[in-house]
Amino acid sequence: MLTEYGGPDVLRVTDTPSPTPGPDEILVDVAHSAVNRADVLQRKGLYPDPRGWAVEIPGLEYAGTVAACGDRVSEWRVGDAVMGIESGGCYSEQLVTHARQAMPVPHGVDQRDASAIPEVFVTAWDALVVQGGLTSGRWALVHAGASGVGTAAIQIAKAIGASIAVTCSSGKAATCVELGADLVLERSPADWRAQLGAELEARGVEGVDVVLDVIGGEEVERNLVAVRERGRIVQVGLLGGGTATVNVGRLLSKRITWCGTVLRARPLEEKLAISRRFVAEVLPLFADGTLRPVIDRRFALDDVAAAHRVMEADGNVGKLLLDVHP
Repeated sequence: MLTEYGGPDVLRVTDTPSPTPGPDEILVDVAHSAVNRADVLQRKGLYPDPRGWAVEIPGLEYAGTVAACGDRVSEWRVGDAVMGIESGGCYSEQLVTHARQAMPVPHGVDQRDASAIPEVFVTAWDALVVQGGLTSGRWALVHAGASGVGTAAIQIAKAIGASIAVTCSSGKAATCVELGADLVLERSPADWRAQLGAELEARGVEGVDVVLDVIGGEEVERNLVAVRERGRIVQVGLLGGGTATVNVGRLLSKRITWCGTVLRARPLEEKLAISRRFVAEVLPLFADGTLRPVIDRRFALDDVAAAHRVMEADGNVGKLLLDVHP
């Protein structure tokens, strides 16, 4: 939990009261969680849990088993294997969540790997497909292709028959290629925009249809150049900074749609809706092996500070998992 904000060492493993599920909630015995960029920001005091709970525990996703059900819950039974996203609290041995926000662990996925799925795959699918409108035959551009969201985005794009270009550091390119990326571009210091334009022109493509951007900053103007007329840019993060100098005329002349999105701050009903749709449309692709979680390494919960240091150093390819009950 957090009793103060600061570096990784402010994270403390300590006892807190066990939660009690409400009528529409389930109590989950958490076995595994994962580290996300939002957790790092929360630890620094820059991205608090929107629920404003007195006990501040980071963690946006979990995998575990149902320990108890509220009076109105009918879809789950004690002992069911579940996973899901939450606004926080997933670095804990138990949590309560709305029954309709929980998702079954897909067949063929080990529960210890399932916590690598909810946050990044829901984020990537929602940004590319639901909001971005990516479909078969179209092109996507995704920044930070070797990140958790990036590795999920590559797989989702290929699963629906789309083409995808990603940016990443040169040392992480092999993973993106192995996952199926059609173009892998070095983001810095190389001029990825010029390379992308040349590669697409050679294929007779005018520009990408959808951009999923977790960087912001100086990449914003390049995104506006890279996207085709009537294309969409979905801003999911701001790792490169929250301000940018852009040619706004490009938005008008190319009729670009540029939208921002986060999962954490959405109203509960929106979270329930996206979770149920994800279960119906995406989870079957894990069961048949089309999609798979990409895991960099695992940490015991007592080593959560070390996991945060790896995240801050951009030292991972795919997910960093926390074993709460290994």
